[in-house]
Amino acid sequence: MNPKSYQAPDRLLENKVIAVTGAGDGIGAVAAKTFAAHGATVILIGRTVPKLEAVYDEIEAAGGPQPGIYPICLNGAVEKDYQDMHDRLEESFGKLDGLLHNAGELGQRTPIANYKLESWQKVMQVNVTAQFLMTKSLLPLLEKADHASIIFTSSGVGRVGKPFWGAYAVSKFATEGLCQVLANELDGTSNIRVNCINPGATRTRMRAAAYPAENPASVKTPQEIMPTYLYLMGDDSLDITGQSVDAQ
Repeated sequence: MNPKSYQAPDRLLENKVIAVTGAGDGIGAVAAKTFAAHGATVILIGRTVPKLEAVYDEIEAAGGPQPGIYPICLNGAVEKDYQDMHDRLEESFGKLDGLLHNAGELGQRTPIANYKLESWQKVMQVNVTAQFLMTKSLLPLLEKADHASIIFTSSGVGRVGKPFWGAYAVSKFATEGLCQVLANELDGTSNIRVNCINPGATRTRMRAAAYPAENPASVKTPQEIMPTYLYLMGDDSLDITGQSVDAQ
Protein backbone atom coordinates (compact mmCIF):
# COMPACT_ATOMS: atom_id res chain seq x y z
CA MET A 1 0.00 0.00 0.00
CA ASN A 2 1.33 3.42 -1.00
CA PRO A 3 -0.08 5.87 1.56
CA LYS A 4 0.33 8.77 -0.90
CA SER A 5 -2.26 7.27 -3.25
CA TYR A 6 -4.55 5.81 -0.59
CA GLN A 7 -8.24 5.92 -1.50
CA ALA A 8 -10.08 6.27 1.80
CA PRO A 9 -13.58 4.79 2.17
CA ASP A 10 -16.19 7.47 2.87
CA ARG A 11 -16.88 6.28 6.43
CA LEU A 12 -13.29 5.30 7.25
CA LEU A 13 -13.32 7.12 10.59
CA GLU A 14 -16.96 6.67 11.61
CA ASN A 15 -17.46 6.53 15.40
CA LYS A 16 -13.84 7.53 16.00
CA VAL A 17 -12.83 10.44 18.23
CA ILE A 18 -9.69 12.17 16.97
CA ALA A 19 -7.79 15.08 18.54
CA VAL A 20 -5.84 17.43 16.28
CA THR A 21 -3.39 20.06 17.55
CA GLY A 22 -2.81 23.22 15.57
CA ALA A 23 -6.31 22.70 14.21
CA GLY A 24 -7.03 26.35 13.51
CA ASP A 25 -4.84 26.75 10.46
CA GLY A 26 -2.84 25.08 7.71
CA ILE A 27 -2.43 21.31 7.67
CA GLY A 28 -4.15 20.93 11.05
CA ALA A 29 -7.33 22.64 9.92
CA VAL A 30 -7.46 20.64 6.68
CA ALA A 31 -6.75 17.37 8.53
CA ALA A 32 -9.53 18.09 11.03
CA LYS A 33 -12.03 18.82 8.26
CA THR A 34 -10.89 15.76 6.30
CA PHE A 35 -11.20 13.45 9.31
CA ALA A 36 -14.68 14.85 10.02
CA ALA A 37 -15.69 14.35 6.37
CA HIS A 38 -14.82 10.66 6.85
CA GLY A 39 -17.02 10.35 9.93
CA ALA A 40 -14.80 11.28 12.86
CA THR A 41 -15.75 13.39 15.84
CA VAL A 42 -12.82 15.80 15.88
CA ILE A 43 -11.44 17.67 18.90
CA LEU A 44 -9.94 20.93 17.67
CA ILE A 45 -6.93 21.85 19.83
CA GLY A 46 -5.16 25.18 19.44
CA ARG A 47 -4.45 28.54 21.01
CA THR A 48 -6.57 30.88 18.84
CA VAL A 49 -10.25 30.35 19.61
CA PRO A 50 -11.70 32.32 16.64
CA LYS A 51 -9.70 30.14 14.22
CA LEU A 52 -10.88 26.97 15.94
CA GLU A 53 -14.46 28.25 15.83
CA ALA A 54 -14.16 28.90 12.09
CA VAL A 55 -13.04 25.30 11.50
CA TYR A 56 -15.83 24.09 13.79
CA ASP A 57 -18.38 26.02 11.71
CA GLU A 58 -17.01 24.59 8.45
CA ILE A 59 -17.27 21.03 9.77
CA GLU A 60 -20.85 21.57 10.94
CA ALA A 61 -21.82 23.28 7.66
CA ALA A 62 -20.45 20.29 5.75
CA GLY A 63 -22.62 17.92 7.79
CA GLY A 64 -19.82 16.37 9.84
CA PRO A 65 -20.24 15.13 13.42
CA GLN A 66 -20.29 17.97 15.94
CA PRO A 67 -16.65 18.67 16.84
CA GLY A 68 -15.20 19.79 20.14
CA ILE A 69 -12.94 22.77 20.82
CA TYR A 70 -10.11 22.67 23.35
CA PRO A 71 -8.10 25.91 23.62
CA ILE A 72 -4.58 25.60 25.03
CA CYS A 73 -1.29 27.47 24.65
CA LEU A 74 1.37 24.79 24.22
CA ASN A 75 4.16 27.21 25.06
CA GLY A 76 2.71 28.07 28.47
CA ALA A 77 0.89 24.88 29.50
CA VAL A 78 2.21 22.84 32.43
CA GLU A 79 1.70 19.19 33.35
CA LYS A 80 -1.52 19.84 35.29
CA ASP A 81 -3.05 21.47 32.20
CA TYR A 82 -2.60 18.23 30.28
CA GLN A 83 -4.05 16.17 33.12
CA ASP A 84 -7.05 18.52 33.06
CA MET A 85 -7.26 17.93 29.29
CA HIS A 86 -7.41 14.17 29.91
CA ASP A 87 -10.12 14.59 32.52
CA ARG A 88 -12.30 16.86 30.37
CA LEU A 89 -11.94 14.73 27.25
CA GLU A 90 -12.70 11.57 29.22
CA GLU A 91 -15.82 13.18 30.63
CA SER A 92 -16.99 14.40 27.21
CA PHE A 93 -15.90 11.58 24.89
CA GLY A 94 -14.89 8.57 27.02
CA LYS A 95 -12.08 7.49 24.70
CA LEU A 96 -9.69 8.72 22.04
CA ASP A 97 -9.10 6.83 18.78
CA GLY A 98 -6.52 9.17 17.32
CA LEU A 99 -4.14 12.01 18.15
CA LEU A 100 -2.49 14.10 15.44
CA HIS A 101 0.36 16.24 16.76
CA ASN A 102 0.42 18.95 14.10
CA ALA A 103 1.07 22.18 16.03
CA GLY A 104 4.60 23.48 15.60
CA GLU A 105 6.87 26.47 16.17
CA LEU A 106 9.35 27.46 13.45
CA GLY A 107 11.69 29.63 15.50
CA GLN A 108 14.62 31.51 14.02
CA ARG A 109 16.27 30.74 10.71
CA THR A 110 19.82 31.63 11.73
CA PRO A 111 23.18 29.99 12.52
CA ILE A 112 23.54 28.24 15.88
CA ALA A 113 26.16 30.87 16.79
CA ASN A 114 23.44 33.55 16.65
CA TYR A 115 20.51 31.53 17.99
CA LYS A 116 18.68 33.15 20.90
CA LEU A 117 18.03 30.98 23.98
CA GLU A 118 14.47 32.30 24.31
CA SER A 119 13.62 31.22 20.76
CA TRP A 120 15.36 27.85 21.25
CA GLN A 121 13.40 27.11 24.42
CA LYS A 122 10.06 28.09 22.88
CA VAL A 123 10.59 25.79 19.87
CA MET A 124 11.62 22.87 22.06
CA GLN A 125 8.71 23.50 24.44
CA VAL A 126 6.05 23.56 21.70
CA ASN A 127 7.53 20.93 19.36
CA VAL A 128 8.85 18.39 21.89
CA THR A 129 7.94 18.89 25.55
CA ALA A 130 4.28 19.78 24.95
CA GLN A 131 3.87 16.75 22.70
CA PHE A 132 5.47 14.50 25.33
CA LEU A 133 3.20 15.84 28.09
CA MET A 134 0.03 15.67 25.98
CA THR A 135 0.78 12.16 24.76
CA LYS A 136 1.61 10.94 28.27
CA SER A 137 -1.61 12.40 29.67
CA LEU A 138 -3.85 11.08 26.89
CA LEU A 139 -2.44 7.54 26.65
CA PRO A 140 -5.11 6.16 29.04
CA LEU A 141 -7.86 7.50 26.74
CA LEU A 142 -6.13 6.05 23.68
CA GLU A 143 -5.92 2.67 25.44
CA LYS A 144 -9.73 2.69 25.74
CA ALA A 145 -10.16 2.60 21.96
CA ASP A 146 -10.28 -0.66 20.01
CA HIS A 147 -7.40 0.58 17.85
CA ALA A 148 -5.72 3.95 18.33
CA SER A 149 -3.29 5.93 16.21
CA ILE A 150 -0.82 8.62 17.29
CA ILE A 151 0.72 10.65 14.49
CA PHE A 152 3.64 13.01 15.03
CA THR A 153 4.65 15.62 12.45
CA SER A 154 8.24 15.32 11.29
CA SER A 155 10.25 17.15 8.64
CA GLY A 156 13.03 16.54 6.15
CA VAL A 157 15.27 18.64 8.40
CA GLY A 158 14.51 16.18 11.20
CA ARG A 159 16.42 13.52 9.24
CA VAL A 160 19.25 15.60 7.78
CA GLY A 161 20.24 18.62 9.84
CA LYS A 162 20.44 21.42 7.30
CA PRO A 163 22.18 24.72 8.11
CA PHE A 164 20.23 27.60 9.68
CA TRP A 165 17.26 25.45 10.73
CA GLY A 166 18.40 25.53 14.35
CA ALA A 167 15.98 24.44 17.04
CA TYR A 168 13.29 23.46 14.54
CA ALA A 169 15.53 20.80 12.99
CA VAL A 170 16.71 19.60 16.40
CA SER A 171 13.11 19.41 17.62
CA LYS A 172 12.14 17.27 14.63
CA PHE A 173 15.04 14.87 15.26
CA ALA A 174 13.64 14.64 18.81
CA THR A 175 10.14 14.04 17.44
CA GLU A 176 11.40 11.13 15.34
CA GLY A 177 13.08 9.72 18.46
CA LEU A 178 10.00 10.15 20.64
CA CYS A 179 7.93 8.34 18.00
CA GLN A 180 10.37 5.42 17.84
CA VAL A 181 10.72 5.07 21.62
CA LEU A 182 6.96 5.17 22.20
CA ALA A 183 6.17 2.85 19.28
CA ASN A 184 8.65 0.26 20.55
CA GLU A 185 7.34 0.53 24.11
CA LEU A 186 3.75 -0.04 22.99
CA ASP A 187 4.41 -2.64 20.28
CA GLY A 188 2.90 -5.98 21.25
CA THR A 189 1.52 -4.69 24.55
CA SER A 190 -1.00 -2.09 23.39
CA ASN A 191 -3.64 -1.33 20.79
CA ILE A 192 -1.91 1.99 20.07
CA ARG A 193 0.30 2.48 17.02
CA VAL A 194 2.66 5.43 16.69
CA ASN A 195 4.04 6.93 13.48
CA CYS A 196 5.49 10.12 12.01
CA ILE A 197 4.43 11.95 8.86
CA ASN A 198 6.80 14.24 7.00
CA PRO A 199 4.37 16.51 5.11
CA GLY A 200 7.04 17.78 2.72
CA ALA A 201 6.80 21.18 1.04
CA THR A 202 3.20 22.26 1.67
CA ARG A 203 1.38 25.56 1.14
CA THR A 204 1.11 26.87 4.71
CA ARG A 205 1.91 30.06 6.62
CA MET A 206 4.91 28.37 8.24
CA ARG A 207 6.26 27.36 4.85
CA ALA A 208 5.84 30.93 3.59
CA ALA A 209 7.73 32.25 6.63
CA ALA A 210 10.57 29.78 6.05
CA TYR A 211 10.73 30.39 2.28
CA PRO A 212 9.52 33.96 1.67
CA ALA A 213 10.78 34.01 -1.94
CA GLU A 214 9.01 30.78 -2.92
CA ASN A 215 6.00 30.86 -5.21
CA PRO A 216 3.20 29.26 -3.12
CA ALA A 217 1.69 27.75 -6.26
CA SER A 218 4.86 25.66 -6.69
CA VAL A 219 4.12 23.49 -3.65
CA LYS A 220 1.23 21.18 -2.84
CA THR A 221 -1.80 22.23 -0.83
CA PRO A 222 -2.61 20.53 2.48
CA GLN A 223 -5.59 18.88 0.78
CA GLU A 224 -3.27 17.08 -1.67
CA ILE A 225 -1.32 15.30 1.10
CA MET A 226 -4.35 14.07 3.08
CA PRO A 227 -4.31 10.47 1.73
CA THR A 228 -1.31 9.69 3.98
CA TYR A 229 -3.04 11.19 7.02
CA LEU A 230 -6.20 9.20 6.38
CA TYR A 231 -4.23 6.00 5.85
CA LEU A 232 -2.31 6.25 9.12
CA MET A 233 -5.38 7.36 11.11
CA GLY A 234 -7.72 4.66 9.77
CA ASP A 235 -7.83 0.93 10.39
CA ASP A 236 -6.11 0.00 7.12
CA SER A 237 -2.80 0.81 8.83
CA LEU A 238 -3.26 -1.37 11.93
CA ASP A 239 0.03 -3.20 11.31
CA ILE A 240 2.08 -0.02 10.78
CA THR A 241 3.93 1.40 13.79
CA GLY A 242 7.25 3.07 14.44
CA GLN A 243 7.48 4.34 10.87
CA SER A 244 8.32 7.75 9.45
CA VAL A 245 6.24 8.20 6.32
CA ASP A 246 6.59 10.83 3.58
CA ALA A 247 3.30 12.42 2.51
CA GLN A 248 4.87 13.43 -0.83
